[in-house]
Amino acid sequence: MKNTLINLITKSAKQSKDQLFSAIQPARYLQGLNKQQVGRGKTVLITGASSGLGEGMARLFAKLGYNLAICARRAERLERLQIELMAEYPDIRIEYRVLDVSDYDSIFEVFNTFAADFGHIDRVVVNAGIGDSRRIGKGRFDTNRRTVEINFISALAQCEAAMTIFRAQNSGHLVVISSMSAMRGLPKHLTAYGASKAGLAHLAEGIRADMLLTKLPIQVSTIYPGYVRTEINTNAKPLPFEVDAETGTKAIVAAIEAKVNEACVPSLPWSLVGQAMKHLPLQVVNKVS
Repeated sequence: MKNTLINLITKSAKQSKDQLFSAIQPARYLQGLNKQQVGRGKTVLITGASSGLGEGMARLFAKLGYNLAICARRAERLERLQIELMAEYPDIRIEYRVLDVSDYDSIFEVFNTFAADFGHIDRVVVNAGIGDSRRIGKGRFDTNRRTVEINFISALAQCEAAMTIFRAQNSGHLVVISSMSAMRGLPKHLTAYGASKAGLAHLAEGIRADMLLTKLPIQVSTIYPGYVRTEINTNAKPLPFEVDAETGTKAIVAAIEAKVNEACVPSLPWSLVGQAMKHLPLQVVNKVS
């Protein structure tokens, strides 16, 4: 009993240290993991991997030695990414599948096919999503409905498919990509989008709670990215505390590798901004959005 307690305390202390290091210096943290090739022999499945944060994460996970199961709607982008990464990292395996996450049945089919092909899925990153929402009451219900369906219902299907695999394996790491906009209700074009990402964050927390309740060895992480400039928002106006795609994806992957329960990324300033957003008056929160 004494040795078990000591091991738990030691493991907890090391995890806390890793999480602090990954938050403060994500690039250096990843350098150390790269030297260790921490992903060797492991497989990570990423949705929405053909562009933006999904593509950036795929590149970093490949560098860490992971096998990749990547999926998105655009086959040509996935094939190009596969060819490029396999040339750069010939020791890893990369497979891709075309997936439109609005087709719920296809989510289960693609995830199960990957699981059968690789034999084991160590991590699933629920990343696919859209941000095209509009002000409520302005006649854009169809747009808002699609955003909520893709960001929440499709994400629910991805979580269901991933957790079915993990429960069968009795192991795994589920990662959901939420958003800082999930912290509070926000105005204008962020209202439906933020609500969908808040729903996703609560879904992940519920799954995490269930893992604690049932004592299953499955990790659940919720990542809240701040403003990250990618090709999707290239022409958008400058946003508060925004970072480039490389900086953003390094912060995300570092947090994932540290196996955080939740993380605002990049940690500085978003961990502080997140706490402020939860308590400040809406008139002040509006200025950040």
